[in-house]
Amino acid sequence: MIIVGIVGSFGAGMLVNKYLLENGGADSSDSQVSLDMDPFWKAYSILNEKFISTTASSTTPTDKEKVYGAIAGLASSYNDPYTSFFPPAEAEQFNEEVRGNFGGVGMEIGMKDKVLTVIAPLKGTPAERAGIKSGDIILKINDKFTAGMSVDDAIDLIRGPAGSTVTVTVKNGDSTKDIKIVRGTINIPTIETKLRSDGVFVISLYSFSANSPELFRGALREFVLSGSDKLILDLRNNPGGYLESAVDIASWFLPADKPIVIEDSGTKEPQKIDRSKGYNIFTDKLKMVILINGGSASAAEILAGALNEYGIAKLVGEKSFGKGSVQELVGITSDTSLKVTIARWLTPKGKSISHNGLEPDIKVVVSSEDTKKGVDVQMEKASEYLKNLN
Repeated sequence: MIIVGIVGSFGAGMLVNKYLLENGGADSSDSQVSLDMDPFWKAYSILNEKFISTTASSTTPTDKEKVYGAIAGLASSYNDPYTSFFPPAEAEQFNEEVRGNFGGVGMEIGMKDKVLTVIAPLKGTPAERAGIKSGDIILKINDKFTAGMSVDDAIDLIRGPAGSTVTVTVKNGDSTKDIKIVRGTINIPTIETKLRSDGVFVISLYSFSANSPELFRGALREFVLSGSDKLILDLRNNPGGYLESAVDIASWFLPADKPIVIEDSGTKEPQKIDRSKGYNIFTDKLKMVILINGGSASAAEILAGALNEYGIAKLVGEKSFGKGSVQELVGITSDTSLKVTIARWLTPKGKSISHNGLEPDIKVVVSSEDTKKGVDVQMEKASEYLKNLN
């Protein structure tokens, strides 16, 4: 599943490999690695020999928990915020998120400059209603500071039963505030359409779910039947989703076999190129703008980057988030999994999305006054640009 470790053969490695073999998570070839495991095994022996519980919250882990801890530590040593091990409870939570229905507050979070940051609140969710904004730096979750905390650990703390409350301390600019959010059942929103009074048709795409291609096809039909030749695709605060959905949607605008995104695994694997399926139904008479901001990430950046580099659409708004890496979910045992970064996204011209994100052709910054007045200056600028085209 593309969503947007090995332990040695001695000491602890034997313990880990034995457990994985017994639980269907590895074969014997996984242990054939030359590593000096003596320091790890020494620590393991000292803990077994000397550790005693001193508080109610301090307990001696089971052998299974020791194995899980070893794998989690190995994953964290790669210092990648998107590579992590999921023991059974966390694995199930992640699967619920992928299915698109889960208990929580409805915001996508990630690491930016090694700081836990809100990529985007999802439309119509408790997080958006409570005032969470794209770019908010998360300082605390309830009473726990987030310094050194992984993305997945933060998600575990934010999530909880519908109706319960979580307090998130966020910083945006010079302002710091505590925001109380009542958790709910999150159904990830997908798409909305609108024909503006000025003749510009708007498709707002909020996520790249499994059914996004079908919904987008219907939205394009509405656009064609409207008689307009001016299209705004609004990808603001779209945190991404399925790569396949982004490729399918891009295919409506590009000839067959045109590269849409390059998956670069460095020296691990040859580059993989995802290409257009060639649905393209539009002539050069199409006038198109894509709206982006700091909450546009991952699959949203792939789609926007491809259509912009081929000259199909101008980018209007603010710089995108820059989440350009590929994660694969690998089963370790029947009820645990490892999410590992296997590649980085490159635009068709070879630009790394992770390094800088996407810069808009026309930069439009939203001010606090604009927000107070309820004026969407980015949408208005995009509409004005399209109406001025010949």
